[in-house]
Amino acid sequence: MQLLREADEDAFNEIYRRYWKLLFSVALSKLEDYGDAELVVQDVFTDLWNRRATIEITYALKSYLAGAVKFRVYSTLAARQKLLKKKATLANRSSVSMEHSVEDIYRFKVLQEQIISASNQLPERCRLIYKLSRESGYSNKTIAAKLCISEKTVENQITRALHHLRTVVQSILLLLFMLN
Repeated sequence: MQLLREADEDAFNEIYRRYWKLLFSVALSKLEDYGDAELVVQDVFTDLWNRRATIEITYALKSYLAGAVKFRVYSTLAARQKLLKKKATLANRSSVSMEHSVEDIYRFKVLQEQIISASNQLPERCRLIYKLSRESGYSNKTIAAKLCISEKTVENQITRALHHLRTVVQSILLLLFMLN
């Protein structure tokens, strides 16, 4: 740990080599997804390296790392649950009931198709970040780690995408309701 505090990369690599498999298996057993498990372990090691000068570990490093992985696993599982609830709520809201007119159903379909078309017209990187955020439910931090970019870049790209989509939706809604 002393060598790690002094930014000794060999010390960090040794810690990584010793504990990566164990931490990955712990994460994978709970998440059941290789990509998410890798991200969790990567986040823990990244955090260890970033906080190396100030981190105080008063017990075994192995226990500390295992605890950090478990915490991140539970955070990831909570985010998944939140996303599933959001999707279920949206599905309930968007399900078309018999009370809706044929015109309403048509408007909804047109709007839905235009939003998909507009999101597909976004620049590639912006579209990828938007889809990881909105469709896959990843946090900005996770997207940044996954794509090796800053969280600020992720925020900017999502803002850009939402601005574009909002503009498209407003013009479509205006057009649809003017036809009415």
